[in-house]
Amino acid sequence: MARNKLAMAALVTVTLAVVGAGVTVLTLGRAGADDAASAPPPLTTTTVTRTDLSDSRSLDGTLGFGPERVVKGTGEGVVTRLPKVGDTVARGKPIYWVNDQPVPVLFGDVPLFRTLDKPGLVGSDVRVVSDNLAALGYQTGTRPTRAKDGTKIPAGQSLLTETLVAAIKKWQQALDLQPTGRIEVGQAVVLPGPVRVSAVKAVPGDPAAGELVAVTEKVKLVTVAVEATEVGSIRVGATVAITLPDTTESPGRVASISHTVDGGGPDSGAGQTSPPKVNVLVTPAKAADVVKLDAASVQVTFTTSARKGVLAVPVGALVALREGGHALQLPDGGLVAVETGMFSRGLVEVSGDGVTEGLTVVTAA
Repeated sequence: MARNKLAMAALVTVTLAVVGAGVTVLTLGRAGADDAASAPPPLTTTTVTRTDLSDSRSLDGTLGFGPERVVKGTGEGVVTRLPKVGDTVARGKPIYWVNDQPVPVLFGDVPLFRTLDKPGLVGSDVRVVSDNLAALGYQTGTRPTRAKDGTKIPAGQSLLTETLVAAIKKWQQALDLQPTGRIEVGQAVVLPGPVRVSAVKAVPGDPAAGELVAVTEKVKLVTVAVEATEVGSIRVGATVAITLPDTTESPGRVASISHTVDGGGPDSGAGQTSPPKVNVLVTPAKAADVVKLDAASVQVTFTTSARKGVLAVPVGALVALREGGHALQLPDGGLVAVETGMFSRGLVEVSGDGVTEGLTVVTAA
């Protein structure tokens, strides 16, 4: 009996010891967990880099041959022959025929508004004829700076000389026309450049004075409608990226910006107005990329501003200061005040005392 009591006492002692040891282990384990929870997380750092930043925006565009321009005939006569849709018309070549006589195209910005028949005439219409015949290889002579009466010829105008009249006659012979040296209104059409016939609006037998054909640019263009308040950031000649329907990108260039503002009136939605817009024409740089597309919806990305060789950090590295402004945090906890510039694709331009290329700073994970 006494032996059993000792055994029982020993068992209780061992049990208490084990329980006590278990409590200690549990207590130590909980303390370690608390210490781990209170330890600061490791810092994520980055460096200040020198790079180029740009601000861009993408707008919807339509690939085609650009806006149509209606060609109207003038003068007397009957239309006897018309081009086909898709035909292209070059400088000096006929665009249609009136009374079986070809009506050729000249390039320029001033229509032939009067009969050119007398040497001594001065005007911008004379300049158009002179420039085109010279471009076609005819000898037009030296361009005088003064008219026959001694007055100075204004810029953008030319004098109709005997040499130019002779060139007109040779040109008319090449077109199988009577070499009169005389060009009447309606005997030539002035267009801005090479064109493609997009629509035929008349039929043989119609009067020459009326809408005859519609033309577009010869090359494919992308037309982008840009809000008038934002078009000021786009420049002619600027490089753009065109995203095609298959999501591939093709380079392009801004060809022209219209001076005509469209819209600004009531929209289809009740109580809404559409903002005024300006058409921007973009020329694809690689014609092969769009050769199989006659018309398509595309996206055009314009670079509206750019900063070259600036210091930048990820936006997550900026620390907003209570008193206003921003700073960068150093790994030791110190702060360096910065001025921010352009934001682009997750980066921000920074500058300030102590901000140097390669500086290590803390950033958001």
